[in-house]
Amino acid sequence: MPREIISLHLGQCGNQIGLEFWKQLIKEHGISPDGILEDFATDGSDRKDVFFYQADDNHYVPRAILMDLEPRVVGGIQTSQYSKLFNPENMFVSEHGGGAGNNWARGFVQGEAVSEKVFDIIDREADGSDSLEGFVLCHSISGGTGSGMGSFILEHLSDRFPKKLVQTYSVFPNLNEQGDVVVQPYNSLLTLRRLTQNADSVVVLDNTGLSRIAQERQGIRNPTISDWNKLVSTVMSASTATLRYPGYMNNDLVGLVASLVPTPRLHFLMTGYTPLTNSEQTTSRVQKTTVLDVMRRLLQPKNMMVSPPRHGVGALNHCYISILNIIQGEVDPTQVHKSLQRIRERKVANFIPWGPASIQVALSGRSPYVQTANRVSGLMMANHTSIASLFAKTMQDYDKLRKRSAYLHEFRNETMFKDDLTEMDESREVVQELVEEYCASTKEDYLSWGERSDKTTTAAPSAATGASASS
Repeated sequence: MPREIISLHLGQCGNQIGLEFWKQLIKEHGISPDGILEDFATDGSDRKDVFFYQADDNHYVPRAILMDLEPRVVGGIQTSQYSKLFNPENMFVSEHGGGAGNNWARGFVQGEAVSEKVFDIIDREADGSDSLEGFVLCHSISGGTGSGMGSFILEHLSDRFPKKLVQTYSVFPNLNEQGDVVVQPYNSLLTLRRLTQNADSVVVLDNTGLSRIAQERQGIRNPTISDWNKLVSTVMSASTATLRYPGYMNNDLVGLVASLVPTPRLHFLMTGYTPLTNSEQTTSRVQKTTVLDVMRRLLQPKNMMVSPPRHGVGALNHCYISILNIIQGEVDPTQVHKSLQRIRERKVANFIPWGPASIQVALSGRSPYVQTANRVSGLMMANHTSIASLFAKTMQDYDKLRKRSAYLHEFRNETMFKDDLTEMDESREVVQELVEEYCASTKEDYLSWGERSDKTTTAAPSAATGASASS
């Protein structure tokens, strides 16, 4: 029985990524832009039911909900050649259509205002599933709708569906450049709190890494947002391949996440993909692919779709907590074993000192309907401690603005920030603790660090109580 997954696409970024993802999925499953199964799609070894359901007229409909507070992107999809693919009842645009103005607080408050309508759609889609496994949410953390409304939905998803997995594909801003959104550090920090507390797994994709890969690995001189979105859709498609072309292992989302997330808060994942092509190339830059070659390339930082800053969390020996390689193509399992042995001998990957240190490999089928230039391709999903540098830089940018009380008037206009900025202070605290935990996980005594941290937390309230009693 398939374990269904519902995709939630939020804001401009989430909907643009989502459209590219569904374009890729219908190609791989032999479905036309109208949702009709093509005559040549007779293979039958794929599992379409995970991401699609069949309507009464037998055409395939994505288990997707498209949401935005302004109509431009969703309206564009409704007038595109893919307009008949999606269920029109699963497209939600706020009635006033003004958007969130790149403000987290406005996005959160408007999300709350339309929550009844939004969750009616989500509940209906969930009720239509036989065995719902979880939700995948696509959004950006730096704007208004994806960050603010995304945060609201994340909080309430975990309340309404406590036993369902929530995974996000979260696009982080380019932290090396001043962005167009001046309140980006506030938006990012407030969203990071929800990603830490309300998601089971977060696939981190940052514009810095995506731009670098498009330029260096794909040879695109001036990459556009569309190029970045295609890269993200490639990652999403490959990361769900084992669910859609199931094998003996890792054929459900829970299995994938469980192999990568050893402790609840350390659930932020990096990805790498090789070989990459772009739409103007008929072949990739990699001329010959073997399992060993693909697995080696996946461990190279230049193939990672995240570029964490190299400063900000002290001089630590950053290391892998876990690695899962999803290998697609013509693969002999004995090649995998030999490749793992070679990588282990050469000590290419540095792992945590307190847990099992090994690269896990999942072999996946590949669509017979999509021609690829390479015999073997691979996606790496990795939990690496250097991701803490990204969060530390986000806090650093937040502190610069907060110290000067810059641009806070836009937040104070909303009820939740009218009286005080406790929400911001608490969010910073959560992200600080996350950075500390990732740093602690590089050391041998990490497991006992968790116990010490619990004791400190429980001791703090009693100390406070004692102080108030004596006063």
